Amino acid sequence: MRVSNQDLKGLIKNKLNKAGLTEEHAEIVSEVLVFADAKGIHSHGAMRVEYYAERIAKGGINADPNFNLEKTGPSSAIFHADNGAGHVAAKFAMDEAIKMAKENGVAIIGVKKMSHSGALSYFTEHAAKQDLIGFSVCQSDPMVVPFGGAESYYGTNPLAFAAPGNDGKLISFDMATTVQAWGKILHARSKNQPIPDTWAVDVNGEPTTDPLKVHALLPIAGPKGYGLGMMVDVLSGILLGLPFGNKVSSMYHDLSEGRNLGQLHLVINPEKFSSINSFKQNISNTMSDLNAIKPASGFDQVFYPGQNLEKIEKEYEENGIEIVDDIYQYLVSDVIHNNSYDHNDPFDE
Repeated sequence: MRVSNQDLKGLIKNKLNKAGLTEEHAEIVSEVLVFADAKGIHSHGAMRVEYYAERIAKGGINADPNFNLEKTGPSSAIFHADNGAGHVAAKFAMDEAIKMAKENGVAIIGVKKMSHSGALSYFTEHAAKQDLIGFSVCQSDPMVVPFGGAESYYGTNPLAFAAPGNDGKLISFDMATTVQAWGKILHARSKNQPIPDTWAVDVNGEPTTDPLKVHALLPIAGPKGYGLGMMVDVLSGILLGLPFGNKVSSMYHDLSEGRNLGQLHLVINPEKFSSINSFKQNISNTMSDLNAIKPASGFDQVFYPGQNLEKIEKEYEENGIEIVDDIYQYLVSDVIHNNSYDHNDPFDE
């Protein structure tokens, strides 16, 4: 099923509004979800709507949160999210970080007690579009075996980075600290497709290609991904005095309770370190240099980070975003949710 960006955004906003979010908050969440789908990151797009709708309807996402920014220094703050919609809390916090970085050169804002916030690159690119460098990290469910371990401890613990070049071009990447994000497993399930045997393990700790048999994910590059996952947990959990490691709340444990997650935005103003014009020119030079590198066998071109998603965006803008039929039918239906997620084990989903 192909749907235009605007139509998809309208369907998602309507569903979340009916579930209980305000018009303003439903607008922001739908914008972040369509951002992901428009880049082909379907694991963080429309397929998440029913889960959010169920959690909103059951009170686990606070539809009327008391957001509060607590400044802790000239370049630091805590954004108290009151378990409101994570996409909204993360955007409001990034807006504050952008203001702070423009004035002081750098900003670090921790988002405390939030719900799931979707694709981190939305927020880092939001900063980059204003001629700033954006870096964000956040916690997620414990579902990753540490290097050398047989039991889950950390989450996929993603991180994202974006920096501006000339002519509106951005270098941008958004990655889980696992070989693949959990959302990609869900997307494979929704498509009834196998996964590579390097993504995850089954209940016995053996590699599996069946997304329905996944029991834990693997860290990227073994001990390196393990270390990155630890770093993200420290910056977005321990630093903010929140639950950490395997104490982070499960996405599906009890949808009537807030998740109390943490996120951290770091924003840097290049103008405070060098000329913004020279910075952007050198980012553009980096893009050109990378594109000019001789491609390896089997590749047509070397892309700079984020460039491959630009091609997907353009194709979807021309032909509509590809959405799984079952998800589209849910979005156009009168159903708020089907009580599909509460108290589920994510690996049994």
